[in-house]
Amino acid sequence: MPAAARLDETLDATLAALADPHRRKVVELLRVGPRRAGELAQATGLTPPAMSRHLRTLRRSGLVEETSPEFDARVRVYQLRPEPMVHLLRWLEESERMWTVQLAAFKAHLETPG
Repeated sequence: MPAAARLDETLDATLAALADPHRRKVVELLRVGPRRAGELAQATGLTPPAMSRHLRTLRRSGLVEETSPEFDARVRVYQLRPEPMVHLLRWLEESERMWTVQLAAFKAHLETPG
């Protein structure tokens, strides 16, 4: 698969994962630092099974990764992965550049005496 297609898939998965307000809240919470799944469920007001579904989506999108502490493999700790956000930021910057050029051309067109 070409690199551009992989980046498109990554961006699509990131945007789809961030489309849900609960998942965006999880990302906000994880920006502060890693947290256990139970802490995330409690902080968002979701049941553990609902949080599990959201975390699965976030893992599949690549936004978060799951680890277990050595002392207890039953505990799941989640943390953000920066790569998907870097791709999203680049896409937003490219979109902003495109719109800046388009709007400048439109403004020039409107200001041209006709």
